[in-house]
Amino acid sequence: MIFRLTFLGTSASVPSAERSHPALLVEAGGQRILVDCGEGTQRQLLRSGAGFRRLHHVLLTHAHFDHMLGIPGLFSTLRLRQSDDLLTVHGGAETLDTVVRMLAGLWGDGRAPIPLRLEPLTPGRFFRAEEFSIDCFEVRHRDTDSFGFVFETPGRRHLRAERLAALEVPDGPIRKDLVEGRPIILPDGRIVAPEDVLGPPEAGRKLVIIGDTESIDGLADHVRGADLLVIEATFMERDASMARDYGHLTAAQAASLAATGDVKQLVLTHISGRYGDEEILAEAVQAFPNSRIASDLDVLII
Repeated sequence: MIFRLTFLGTSASVPSAERSHPALLVEAGGQRILVDCGEGTQRQLLRSGAGFRRLHHVLLTHAHFDHMLGIPGLFSTLRLRQSDDLLTVHGGAETLDTVVRMLAGLWGDGRAPIPLRLEPLTPGRFFRAEEFSIDCFEVRHRDTDSFGFVFETPGRRHLRAERLAALEVPDGPIRKDLVEGRPIILPDGRIVAPEDVLGPPEAGRKLVIIGDTESIDGLADHVRGADLLVIEATFMERDASMARDYGHLTAAQAASLAATGDVKQLVLTHISGRYGDEEILAEAVQAFPNSRIASDLDVLII
C-alpha cells in the first residue's frame, strides 16, 4: 500500500502569491484525509485535481486560524454539492471547541451544513483501517492543544511462489489464511504452516506529519524510522530567538530531528516569505542531506 500526499498549502501564517495557508491531503487505502484546512483549501483541492469527492476525515493539528479558516468555505461547498457523506473532524478538545463556535456563528448552535462528527483526540491510536492506522501525539506550540500524526502500515510477509509450488498449495482464499498467519489443510490431508511458505518480514510504511511546534524535545521517538517526515520550518537559525518567541522551528532544528530520528526523507513546510527556498534548504541539508521543501500542489508518494 502507498501513501499519496498532495500539498495544498505550504505557507506560514502570511500566505504569498505562490503559497496558500496550510493543508495537506493524504490518500491511502481508499481513504482521503485532510490534515489542516487553511483559508483557500477548497480552491487548492480543485487546482490539484483532487476535488471534493469522498473526503472522509479532517485532522486538525491545532486551533490557529491559518490552519482552519478554510473549514466554513469547504463545508459550504460540500453543502451546495449536496454531499451526504459523513465527515469526521479530529482535533484536540480546545480545537474542536473553536470549530463548534465557528459553525454556530454561521449556521446556529449545534448545527452544521453537512453530516458531521467531531472526535476529540487523546494521545495514541484513534483511527484504524484494514491497510493502515493513525496515531497522534502531543506537540508543544504556544499553549495550544496541538497534535502530530503518525500514519503507519503494518509490516508484511509475502508468500514465496517457489514454496507454494513445491507444496502444491492451490490458488484461492486458502492462501490468504497463510498470509494472515493461519495454517491450512490441503485436500490430501497435509498441513501447511505459514512458516513453510512465507518469506522474511518486510517493514511497513511510516509517515509522520507535524504542524507548528516550538520544540523538537520528545519528538524523536515519534518520528523514529519514518519513511517521510513532514514538519514546519518557519525560521532560519540566524533568527532562532524570533522562532522561540513565536513558537516555531528553524530549518536546522527540523533537520536535526530528522537525523536523530533516523528518518529517510524530510519535507519542510510552513514556509515564511522572509527567506528564499534555497537558503532554507541549504541550512537543512547541512544536518540532513535528504531534505526538500514542499511547494503548493506538490505530490509525493511513499
